[in-house]
Amino acid sequence: MAKKLWGGRFTKPTDPSVEEFTRSIHYDYKLAKYDILGSVIHVEILGKAGYLKPGEVYRVQTALLKMGAGKFSPDLSYEDVHSQIQGMLEQKIGDLALKLHTARSRNDQVVFATKVYCKDKLAQVAILGENLTNALKSLAKANSDIIMPGFTHMQHAQPVYLKDYLGAYVMMLEAGVDKVKIAATDIKLTMGAGAVAGTPIKAKHYNVLMDKYAKKLKLGLTGLKLEPTKNSVYTVSDRGFVAEALNVTAIIAAHLSRFAEDLIIWSTKEFDFIDIDEAFCTGSSLMPQKKNADALEMIRGCAGRLYGNRIGFLTIIKGLPLSYNRDMQLDKEPLFDSFETIVKELKVLKGLVKTLKFNKDKIESQLDDESLYATDIVYHLVNKSVAFKTAHEIVGKLVRYSIDNGIEIKSMTDHELSRFSDKLKNKEIIRLFDPKVSVESKRSVKR
Repeated sequence: MAKKLWGGRFTKPTDPSVEEFTRSIHYDYKLAKYDILGSVIHVEILGKAGYLKPGEVYRVQTALLKMGAGKFSPDLSYEDVHSQIQGMLEQKIGDLALKLHTARSRNDQVVFATKVYCKDKLAQVAILGENLTNALKSLAKANSDIIMPGFTHMQHAQPVYLKDYLGAYVMMLEAGVDKVKIAATDIKLTMGAGAVAGTPIKAKHYNVLMDKYAKKLKLGLTGLKLEPTKNSVYTVSDRGFVAEALNVTAIIAAHLSRFAEDLIIWSTKEFDFIDIDEAFCTGSSLMPQKKNADALEMIRGCAGRLYGNRIGFLTIIKGLPLSYNRDMQLDKEPLFDSFETIVKELKVLKGLVKTLKFNKDKIESQLDDESLYATDIVYHLVNKSVAFKTAHEIVGKLVRYSIDNGIEIKSMTDHELSRFSDKLKNKEIIRLFDPKVSVESKRSVKR
């Protein structure tokens, strides 16, 4: 086992079972670049505070930036990513690296790196989310003339424009992306908490411009601002920003899962509304005819995993006393998994949406279902001064009669219609069985 960042008061080596159980390097190595950013900034602060000479600042920062520019491979002999970076730095610049941990604790260090990681990944999710919404908007525009059955309870309800159906998912995703951006903005980057009580360094020294370092490390983050901690106990204790990151990714996963489910249903032989490009499907090892929407099924299934990540993490922190506890280490795996999963989903769906084809003839055939226009007949009666509740009952009986006798409503004579209401005339209601008339009669929808 490599040298630890602690151990002076210990006379016994850590039991191997504890080493294995508490080690996090196999997953927290993903924080390497963000941890290096924090270290580079911390070195500048140490220089301002007089703990490092200008030449020492240069040497340490140069070594760290060079490490950050290359590929970081985890060394499982280390306890965590922070220990490995420290060990690598010692190999490069010798004993000077031992000054890096001045006025610093991993308690503060890890929360900083995790916050920058969240900001970076939230920004990526926002961009990918906007890319998917743009793809959906393009799909809706290209098929703006298509009218389809709208559904409630998975039953035919009323005709709607396909563009409005897709537009619902656009609005869900736009709201989700807004939440992502707010979550990123709400994350405040601070240093100076130490382990729990703060450090001897004056607060003014913690005001550092971070963008130049982020650019050198090719993080793609701008507008970063570092502030001195306002409450050191809060800084090392709080993981609300992790909970919020898990929350917003779970919300987007829910939207994607619902969209995936609709596409899965529409692609079945029973519906046959859409054709999913073969590049986004898989086959069967037994049945040669199969074309399965496996990617969409995975998106649907992964929603449950992201929900689990969120709930599992909240359960971990719900009873922790202040301030830092090792339980907090367990935020990394669900956080990494949620971000990595949602990024993959957004990329897959964008590509799939761009190749999606609608079977207009099949959709139009579904619009022959007279039940889709029952509500339009109700409003027809309402416009003839019939109370809505009365009109609702009249049309309900009319539909029941049509079903029981196998007679289409639009083929009924005025005499037959008069059995239900003298205000029902064939030549007046027959025009209501037109999907275009139906959708355009809904004036509350902005088109």
